[in-house]
Amino acid sequence: MKITFFGGAGFLGSHVCDKLSDAGHEVTIVDLRPSPYLRSDQRMVVGNILDEAAVDAAIAGADAVFNFAGIADIGEANRKPVDTARINVLGNVILLEACRKAKVSRYVFASSLYVYGKSGGFYRCSKQACELYIENYQAMHGLDYTILRYGSLYGPRADRRNAINRFVAEALETGAITYYGSPTALREYIHVEDAALCTVEVLKPEYANENIVLTGNQPMRVGDLFKMIGEMLGKELNIAYQHDPNSGHYQVTPYAFMPKVGKKLVPNLTTDLGQGVLRVMEEVHRELHPDMHNVGGYLLPREE
Repeated sequence: MKITFFGGAGFLGSHVCDKLSDAGHEVTIVDLRPSPYLRSDQRMVVGNILDEAAVDAAIAGADAVFNFAGIADIGEANRKPVDTARINVLGNVILLEACRKAKVSRYVFASSLYVYGKSGGFYRCSKQACELYIENYQAMHGLDYTILRYGSLYGPRADRRNAINRFVAEALETGAITYYGSPTALREYIHVEDAALCTVEVLKPEYANENIVLTGNQPMRVGDLFKMIGEMLGKELNIAYQHDPNSGHYQVTPYAFMPKVGKKLVPNLTTDLGQGVLRVMEEVHRELHPDMHNVGGYLLPREE
């Protein structure tokens, strides 16, 4: 298939683009800046989803369009409600309209588990609005879609806005972690490569006009995650819990009553959370200590 992927230079988007290319699809990435992960079998277009002419040109001839663009951080969305509405919601509608005119076969949208509940602030609001527009475009114009509601992602290419990446970096740098909530907060972390593999699967006909939930299979309380990180590092970490009720994050579950139920998609093989966190730890350690390199599994100083 010919696929135009908006937001393909980011953390999750770049991994999904890799898996799409591996599966033999022809991928065009559209983002505000060139992707640092661009492959030789992918095409890059630097552009803005708010630029209607650029969007129309990028979508022309596409069989499927992926929308993974926009503001994805809850804190940033709460600080920038107008930008969040403009980029996330209006940008989504511009893409939908372009897909309608171009007669695109499938629209794939990166949503969030936060659409189910009352937490998530303006980020949740934007995702809920986007889902409603997508569903109505299908009802009114026959534009088939797949909505993907992602849980807590982690893995390579994440920056410090990603929870596990930040936790590991703080533990390595300072021996302490600051957390906005309480130690009993429950999360189902999913490795980004597992999520990306599942995302490619939804192009199959049976996933048309479905809402799919993508979360991990190892529910873990945040306090236990911090203990695991401490044990891996071999030291006692100083954890500062903020218990902030205005953080926008949920405590145990994001779910409240919502009329549109999602089906959970699980890959046959998944990355163990402990193994995945260990890989993140190694990656962050290399970032913090570029003077060291891997020799037989050990990080040693580079020889002059």
